[in-house]
Amino acid sequence: MLNRDAHLSENVFSPDIEEKPTRDGFGTGAVEAGRADARVVVLTADLAESTRAEWFQKEFPARFIEMGVAEQGMATVAAGMARAGKIPFITSYAAFSPGRNYEQIRTTIALNQMPVKICGMHAGVSVGPDGATHQMLEDIGMMRMLPGMTVIVPADAVEAHKATVAAAKTDGPVYLRFGRSATPVFTTSRTPFMIGKALLLFESEKPQVAIFSTGSVSYTALVAARTLAEEGIGALVLHVPTVKPLDVEAIVEAAKRAGRVITLEEHQAAGGFGSTIAECLSEQHPVPITRLGIQDQFGQSGSPEELLAHYGLDAVHVADVARALVRAV
Repeated sequence: MLNRDAHLSENVFSPDIEEKPTRDGFGTGAVEAGRADARVVVLTADLAESTRAEWFQKEFPARFIEMGVAEQGMATVAAGMARAGKIPFITSYAAFSPGRNYEQIRTTIALNQMPVKICGMHAGVSVGPDGATHQMLEDIGMMRMLPGMTVIVPADAVEAHKATVAAAKTDGPVYLRFGRSATPVFTTSRTPFMIGKALLLFESEKPQVAIFSTGSVSYTALVAARTLAEEGIGALVLHVPTVKPLDVEAIVEAAKRAGRVITLEEHQAAGGFGSTIAECLSEQHPVPITRLGIQDQFGQSGSPEELLAHYGLDAVHVADVARALVRAV
């Protein structure tokens, strides 16, 4: 069932809304998880500051491990620690974890269902000037294909905090995807978050298109939906922080209500979140669907705003696609 109890900030569309990177939510969430459970440990691969793992290090130095530039070793050490009863969080850039250590994640963590929490930072094109080598765009697809792997993509720093705390309490392996750039913080401490549940953020009286989004671009979907509503085009926005396991009931209900679907993600359009939604609806309730993401390309250097606009992931393009979809069907 669609969860309408969003408790969004009153200034959700304000230009003065606070902005923070979702990686900050990991930093504060890891500290909270560490205070709640002494089994929580954090490992990093020479990126304590960039991943915000240093926040945990300052609070719990004896439970922090600096692995150096060794993502493969980090994954296997974490699997061993999990076997010994710990709850390890491993942190690096997503381009390196799971990009560099996928085989170790697959064999030592996923195959054995070890409760290791894999934190991929600096994901998506919004990494900006670092360019294509560091703009990981394939990680959702890689990780959702692993049996038993939970995949979470938080919308903002507040939800990232909640997701980190929840992951520490979740059995089995979890992949958490975080960004580098500061993005709008539009949820609050009262906004519901539960692994496996989607959240309805916006709904016109008579929605004509449903925008399904994950990660920080859910704010982009909100802005686009408001623009459409002002033009008399009904829209709803369903934020889906848990790509796996998917909230099938909420997705099918939203698709039935609107009749048309757009998916939005800062990831390759092939194999990622949009493909997950398309697979679900093709089996449960087929509707016209347009997947917005990176279209079979690598990233490039630029500011986050420039890159999101270039790849058609800004609110202007989302609204244009929605108008065309409504006119065509």
